[in-house]
Amino acid sequence: MKTHTTKTLMAWLFGQLRPYKLQVVYAMLALIVGAVSWLVLGQGVKYLVDQGFIANNAQRLNQLALLIIAIGFVGSIATYFRFYYMIWLGERVSADIRQNVYSHLLTLSPAFFATSRTGEVISRFTSDTTVLQSVVGMGLSMALRAVITFIGSLMLMLFTSHILTLYVLIAVPIVLIPIRIFGPKVRTFARNSQDRVADVGAYIDESLHEIQTVQAYGHEPIDKQRFFERIDGVMEAARKRIQFRALMIACIMGISLIAITVVAWMGAILVLSSELTPGELTAFMFYAVLAGGSVANISEVIGEIQKAAGASERLMELLQTQSTISSVAEPLK
Repeated sequence: MKTHTTKTLMAWLFGQLRPYKLQVVYAMLALIVGAVSWLVLGQGVKYLVDQGFIANNAQRLNQLALLIIAIGFVGSIATYFRFYYMIWLGERVSADIRQNVYSHLLTLSPAFFATSRTGEVISRFTSDTTVLQSVVGMGLSMALRAVITFIGSLMLMLFTSHILTLYVLIAVPIVLIPIRIFGPKVRTFARNSQDRVADVGAYIDESLHEIQTVQAYGHEPIDKQRFFERIDGVMEAARKRIQFRALMIACIMGISLIAITVVAWMGAILVLSSELTPGELTAFMFYAVLAGGSVANISEVIGEIQKAAGASERLMELLQTQSTISSVAEPLK
């Protein structure tokens, strides 16, 4: 069986979105509007502090507060449409993959079903497609929003303070190190975890399908013990996957927090020396938090993508399985 990289697996998965280009466009537009709303909000906060609070101008303060509320309202509407279309796309892609896999299974020879466990095949229909549904419906949306927010935040930070932005850029490669280290391990253990779940499904199918034989020979205690051992195997595989994913996210969050704290300290020094206004520092920190949150979201999505890669690989194995019975070019009538 051909070995697939994460890149090729994700290309196959997101290639399932091609028939729904219009819905993808709607989702992308809503995503962009929502992300831009958050970015504009930072500028509103800057003027609120400088022109309203620091200037002691109550009228301007009220105007800017209303403007921020209006921007938040627009962002909320965009978020609704983004969630609606992305979750719908996740459900639709999952349904299409199930249809394609089932249609392909019907063309396979009896020899395939004689050597394959029905429970494992069913697991690929249920648990694996559910993982893909989650990645397309939520993971893709989160990743794209995080990328747009990060780039926009970086540009606005650069506009606000070149020096502080330079310090932030120094921290970004450091934040990406845990992704490089733990990402491949998450994928490996995700595939192993899904294989163990499939094994449990296959064992349930076999034991319950022959329940009369099991009960006739008093085999219940043995089957129960074997089932418990398989469940323990599932938990052990899941524990390793969760451990490396938690390590990846914890490292990223810790590095991001330290970086933001250092940048805030340096920004406060610039404010004290009158090189930066309080509003500019507030806006900069707002964007820095957005950028840090975006990196954290991207790292979390990468963990989901590694898990989805394992599920995609298992489904592609089914789709690439060839029947041992070839169709006759000109069948007899």
